[in-house]
This record gives sequence, structure tokens and C-alpha cells, in this order.
Amino acid sequence: MNRQEIESRINDFLEEDFEVSPESLLAEAPLKETLDLDSLDYIDLVVAIEQHFGFKVKPEDFQTMHTLGDFYDYVEGRLELVS
Repeated sequence: MNRQEIESRINDFLEEDFEVSPESLLAEAPLKETLDLDSLDYIDLVVAIEQHFGFKVKPEDFQTMHTLGDFYDYVEGRLELVS
């Protein structure tokens, strides 16, 4: 799966599951504010990642993610480790 496919898949479930407008899904957008995440939403996000990409996520992994670009990088990096 290439970077564009990863971003597209992430954006699809963020739009659908988190009701985020497509216009706000930019790599430089702040992750927490863009997704309007609270502690329960982080759990939902972890579950969504595991369902869509098939790898386990540790909640502490989110501590290094500040933008959507960081989130895309994280998923891309984890998929490279799995394959």
C-alpha cells in the first residue's frame, strides 16, 4: 500500500466515523483539534486503525503525533514493519 492509498483510507474513515469534513484533512492540520478528540475518541481511533490496517496500536504512540501528517507517517511506518 503506497502513501496515497494510506492517506485516502485514513481520510475515508475519519470522514465517516469521526464526521470530519474532507477540507480539514490536511497533513499540517493539528490532529487533536481537527478530529476534536477526547479520551474516548482516542480509543475509537485506535480501534479504527486496528480494524482498517490490521496492527495493534499503543495509546502512548499518540504522544508523538501532533499533526495529521504525523498520523499518516505513523501508519505508513507501522505498515512497513508488518509487511
